[in-house]
Amino acid sequence: MSDITPEERVLMGQHLAYWREMMAAGTVVVFGPVLDPTGPYGLGVVRLADGADPAAVAAGDPVIRAQRGFRYDIAPMANAIVPG
Repeated sequence: MSDITPEERVLMGQHLAYWREMMAAGTVVVFGPVLDPTGPYGLGVVRLADGADPAAVAAGDPVIRAQRGFRYDIAPMANAIVPG
């Protein structure tokens, strides 16, 4: 995260806290940064109740609320294989 502005650093800290809170609540299965050579981004997998709108997860994120150009791409998983 060395190429980000001080404002972005604060927003990323708030973003991480948001995702950690959801993980503690059992909503998040996994999340973290992806080191893509074309540019970094994050990936999160959430478990939502049937009919829940995943856009609400994005809308609650501090980086989205700040309106500084961050965005979410939301795609459903048809099926997931999880341990246990």
